[in-house]
Amino acid sequence: MPERRTAPRKNISFYMRVLNDDTGEILGHMVEVSAVGLRLETVGPLPLDKDYYMRLELTPDLGNVPYIVFLARSKWCKIDDIQPNLFRVGFELVEVLPEDKAVFRRILLKYGT
Repeated sequence: MPERRTAPRKNISFYMRVLNDDTGEILGHMVEVSAVGLRLETVGPLPLDKDYYMRLELTPDLGNVPYIVFLARSKWCKIDDIQPNLFRVGFELVEVLPEDKAVFRRILLKYGT
């Protein structure tokens, strides 16, 4: 399948937990990020085309708040090739506050590989 991404993406070399902000449930861990989306590693499949208010927990070097909340839409979900008990889920960023976009840029600079 041809690559459809238009923005470069980076793997995250740091454990970054992401929660469903509405329920407090752990959705997964962010393992990849770009200016327009992210990929989570999850323990179960997530439905496609569903919007989630996500809470990304931050370290003090990324911002002066413990977390940011943003809206993302699930776009694809696949079983992990190496660990079949995990899933890879791709999300499109739908709504991010301007100051939180700066946090994503810092994540890319600090932890992106």
